[in-house]
Amino acid sequence: KHGRSKRYLLAKNLVDKTKAYSLDAGVKLLRQVSTTKFDSSVEIHLNLTCDKLSGEISLPHGTGKKLKVEIASDAVLAKIKDGVIDFDILVAEPKFMPKLAQYAKLLGPKGLMPNPKTNTISDQPEAIKTKLEAGATRYKSEPKAPLIHLVIGKLSFKDDQLVDNLKAVIKTILPKNIASAYICSSMSPSIKLQTS
Repeated sequence: KHGRSKRYLLAKNLVDKTKAYSLDAGVKLLRQVSTTKFDSSVEIHLNLTCDKLSGEISLPHGTGKKLKVEIASDAVLAKIKDGVIDFDILVAEPKFMPKLAQYAKLLGPKGLMPNPKTNTISDQPEAIKTKLEAGATRYKSEPKAPLIHLVIGKLSFKDDQLVDNLKAVIKTILPKNIASAYICSSMSPSIKLQTS
């Protein structure tokens, strides 16, 4: 069985598993326990008190990943037809959906098919595109468990930017819906947070 690295185990010893840290303290500790040499993503993992939860969060500082949002057009369809998918999110006007239907088998499994539940079908696709590019993030609890996993930034963010993004997540999902919350970065131990 593959064991954890020395660095990981040393980092893990810095985290008090019996304690829930304030957002500020949690972010500071995360910097101490992150062992990667690259700019890791920072994630929050929520255990929920309810089964199904989904919606949209605007992270004040985005996730650190620039999303490429494309608006469905004949030119975009031609690229999809040629097997070129060079976007993260596809937004479409309702009248354009019949043309997109033939690509549902290709786009659906990748989570790229525009749909009303993800607010990617709109009479104002430009407005949706702007909002999504500005850091609006969709969240949805897992189908088989009351859990939500979200990227809320990068380790290169300033402490207060990560704290602002954490606050936005907790405020949007609501403390009453959160049984427990943990943050971690790529390959770091997790840190329990206070959410109230």
